[in-house]
This record gives sequence, structure tokens and C-alpha cells, in this order.
Amino acid sequence: MAPNGVLLKMIYAPINPVDLDTISGSYPHVPTLPGIGGNEGVAKVLQVGPKTTKVKVGDLVLPSAFGFGTWRDYASCDESQVIAVPKVKDVKLEYLATLSIAPATAFRLLNDFVDLKEGDVIIQNGANGMVGLSVVQLAAARGIKTINVIRRRSDYEELVELIKSYGGYLVCGDDYIRTPEFRGIISDLPKPKLALSCASTSSTELARLLSPGGTLVTYGGMSSKPITLPTSSFIFNDITCKGFWINKWYETQGVEKKQALLEHLVELVENKKLRLWVERHPFAEFDTALYRAIRTTERSRKVLISF
Repeated sequence: MAPNGVLLKMIYAPINPVDLDTISGSYPHVPTLPGIGGNEGVAKVLQVGPKTTKVKVGDLVLPSAFGFGTWRDYASCDESQVIAVPKVKDVKLEYLATLSIAPATAFRLLNDFVDLKEGDVIIQNGANGMVGLSVVQLAAARGIKTINVIRRRSDYEELVELIKSYGGYLVCGDDYIRTPEFRGIISDLPKPKLALSCASTSSTELARLLSPGGTLVTYGGMSSKPITLPTSSFIFNDITCKGFWINKWYETQGVEKKQALLEHLVELVENKKLRLWVERHPFAEFDTALYRAIRTTERSRKVLISF
């Protein structure tokens, strides 16, 4: 054991799209090979080195940086590579394992781009994803109405009810937002100040619906197609378009701000203001878990591996 080292026992780790993109080589982060997959997870400290001060035996910890490699039973690392989780009474460990990417992204999207107040409206596509569901809940807790756009698929009605149960104000298919009927439904609402996009196919319509001076933030590219935006929205509506990547935010803000953000998210979960939709599979059934994670067109639950 190194002087500042820690020995960890992994408890849960999710399979995220970013993990699969990293493995395929299509993500900006290039791991050192041979490598271990997985960027998120929660672990328990089993041993600490003689000079370790930030964590102690029995603590629950999360990785402090991207590329940790959480798909393994045990990990040995320096104490600087983990963040201690605050003591909590009523938070599922599965939730702790999934906070640092999707819910953290949702929180920053709602706080870093537009000054949102109670009664404001935002619009997003991919609302059934983990970021989208987190946005719905965090916005609802602040009295912000969400217009939620999803693709029509076999479980469409189930997803509509799920999003509404999480606090979504309006849910519709991505084909419906192009219709006069949809514009009639939202005519009594304030125009959205903020649009959030992870699917470029409907970003054009989101941009058209923004209020003058509104902002479109792209945080994902699930369709793998370029974003197409209406020229008139730029010229006559003066919209702003930006991108967001949570890993870049962590790099620029540092570990202390990451820890503060995660502690705030843990508090929201503890106060029942943030719920996460997950399914669990033992590590021995990784093939099944991976298949479930890849089949994103059929499932919206976050797939977790248990160790």
C-alpha cells in the first residue's frame, strides 16, 4: 500500500453512453492501454496508506476524475483520485453511483446559461434520458415548466406518464412539435428562454421556439448527425447556441467544486427532489447488462453493474 494509497471495493457502476464511446474511440478522452472501462461508480474504502488523510476505512467514495475504470471488483489508487461521499441516511447506493455525469450535467444546464426564475419555461429533447429526467425534476423543484420532446416508439405512452410523474409540464413526440396544433397548445405559455438538446434531429424546431435572445445548449449527439439551425432565428431572434461537456466543467472548476456539486445532488436525492430510474445486473452477467445498455431504443433505465 502506497503512503497515500487507498484500496477500494466497488459496489455499483453504471454503463453510460460515454463509456461505450470511449471504448469505440469516438470520445475526446483517450485512455492509456491496457485500460478498464467505466467512469462512474460508488466504492467502499477497505484500506488506507499511512499518510492518507482525505478518506478513511469504511468511507463511501466516488471517482474524482474521468477515466478511473469502475468496471472491476477492486481498485487501488491514490487518495487524490477519489471523493468522499457525505454521510447520508436515506440515499440508495445505486443513486450515488450515477450522480456525477447525468444529474450533474442537468444541474449545470439549468444554472450556468440562463437566469431562470419561477414561472419560466424551458424546452428539451431526449427528455426520457437520464439527463432529461433529471432536468425535469430539478426544474419542477424550482417552479420552472418543462416542455419535453421524445421520439415515438413502442413504449411512448409509458414514457409520457413517467416524465409527467417526475414533474414534466408537457410531453410530446418529436413529430408533433412541427405542427400548428402544438403551437396552439403552448401559445398561452411564456416562450422558452432555454432549449436543451442531445438529439440534433429536433434541434431545429427547438431553436425556432425560443424566446428572443434565448439560448440553445447542446450537450449530446445521440443521432450522430450535425445540428441544423434556422438562419432566421439567429438574425431576427438573436438566439445564442452553446455546447456543454461536464468533464470539461470538472477540469476547469477543480475537485473542490466537483465535490460541492455532488454533495448538493446527494442532498437533493436525500430530500426526495431527485429520483433516478435504474436497473441492476451482477458483474457476472456483464454481457446481459451491456446488451441492455446498448438497446437504448427500447429502454430508458440506467443500467448498473453490482459487485
